[in-house]
Amino acid sequence: MEKQTLSYRSVTENPCKMCMPMGGILAFKGVERSMVLLHGSQGCSTYMRRHIAEHFNEPIDVGSSSLNEKGTIYGGEKNLRQGLDNLIKVYNPSLIGVLTTCLAETIGEDIDRVASAYLQERGQEEFPIVTVSSPGYGGSEFEGYWMTLTRIVTKLAQKVEKHNKVNIIVPFISPADIRELKRILQLMKIEYTLLPDFSDTLDQPFARPYKRIPDGGTKLRDIARMSGAPGTIQLGVCVAEGISPGKYLEDTFGVPLYNLPIPMGIENTDRLVNVLQEFSGRATPKSLLQERGRLLDAMIDSHKYNFQGRSVIFGEPELVYAVTKTCLENGVFPVVVSSGSKNAKLPELLKAQLEQVPQQMHFLNGGDFAGILAKSEGANIAIGSSEGKYLSEKAGMPLVRIGFPIHDRVGGQRLLSVGYTGTAMFLDRITNTLLEHKLANYRHNVYEKFYPGTKTVTEG
Repeated sequence: MEKQTLSYRSVTENPCKMCMPMGGILAFKGVERSMVLLHGSQGCSTYMRRHIAEHFNEPIDVGSSSLNEKGTIYGGEKNLRQGLDNLIKVYNPSLIGVLTTCLAETIGEDIDRVASAYLQERGQEEFPIVTVSSPGYGGSEFEGYWMTLTRIVTKLAQKVEKHNKVNIIVPFISPADIRELKRILQLMKIEYTLLPDFSDTLDQPFARPYKRIPDGGTKLRDIARMSGAPGTIQLGVCVAEGISPGKYLEDTFGVPLYNLPIPMGIENTDRLVNVLQEFSGRATPKSLLQERGRLLDAMIDSHKYNFQGRSVIFGEPELVYAVTKTCLENGVFPVVVSSGSKNAKLPELLKAQLEQVPQQMHFLNGGDFAGILAKSEGANIAIGSSEGKYLSEKAGMPLVRIGFPIHDRVGGQRLLSVGYTGTAMFLDRITNTLLEHKLANYRHNVYEKFYPGTKTVTEG
């Protein structure tokens, strides 16, 4: 029997993904003084605001053109113009992102033309309105996120003289992860432009008075100068060329591209540190080497528990790849690996890695939770967003929460999982979840094995 199987389902039931505009909003939130307008019905922006606010526990403002029946029939240009007027009046942003929804795309709205005509009539042709075609049926939040970043770079990057600030383009990781990446860059003495930077905008310190647009985000002038960088480190090995901002900078301005995975685990973090060494010309700092040693020590401490782990891993492709690699390094062998996106690169990236899995492993490309559950026999831990509570409810599988969204716990924005230190913390979460589940069920399992039908004290 083949150890790996690749599956597709013709019908989606309880998908483990979100729609494209969700990813686009998250990308725009990492740009300084930006605001987002969804061209579609009011319900779309309300749903997405609530979804994001519940994860970050922060107020999230998203504008809407509020398309209704009349706009759907006769066109929504009037609504879009009115929405832009209101957004500028209320927020006075430095950049506006316009994302389409299913409704606007279905009726064929030309948002590029509307935005261009709107600025021309106001005499503000230089004001940056970044338009993104992002129907919910066009892909997942993964494609929406990376397509938006590419549109931002395409719109703002200008031909400039060469300088020494390295471009760092990140996938959707937590604000705590971004702060850890910035700390590593500072330790390595790297000057950088990081895009997008939502380490403050989506994880704000408490302050008064309330600001409609929070401080922070990648500066527009820094994005404009990304074309003169000595190189681009893009943490996006699963990203297709057509939605890759790093590839655009390489093709248009000749900026060398280093495509790396999210730095989780020993191997992937080593890859990032080695590339940073190339840029800095300096040896790895002693403090970073000590962190690496502590991670190795943590792996040794926990291996006797982790080898019993059999995991279900799900989420967007970049995170799935990074988590799978980390699990393989620690013996938490996958039973099911699933991405809600139908990603062309992820199966090939995982193919060689999963040859070391001792049992049959199922990879679901464009998978859903019903499909995951059907293939998860033998798994005893799930790793992914809080949407995976479905697996806990249906199969009693404990869930280690990582990624987006996390709605049934607080602190999703503070979860640290990258770098040597973050990996050690993530590994502790996995190990302690396995231990808690084992100890909570140990007595029941013993009685069931040796005295079938006997109830334990905890069962009443």
